[in-house]
Amino acid sequence: MASLNISLPQSLKDFVEHRVKEVGCSTPSEYLRTLVREDRKRRAQEKLEALLLEGLNSGEPVEVNEGFWKDMRQELAKRYRQERKRKRQ
Repeated sequence: MASLNISLPQSLKDFVEHRVKEVGCSTPSEYLRTLVREDRKRRAQEKLEALLLEGLNSGEPVEVNEGFWKDMRQELAKRYRQERKRKRQ
């Protein structure tokens, strides 16, 4: 595992040590790893929510059913064949 050293003012060091005991972590490193993981998870959730909103606001809704997927597969197969043909020329 890689190492990272940080400097904290005494008040933050005391806070971290208190939280380590309070939340049941065994070390300050474990506590900070937990915070970083939670932050990464929160940012991923925010990104997902932004993408979902973007999709909702992207235009008229499209019903996704078996027919949609059948048409999509046919279109992709057609594009694939065209690309293969173009590369052989």
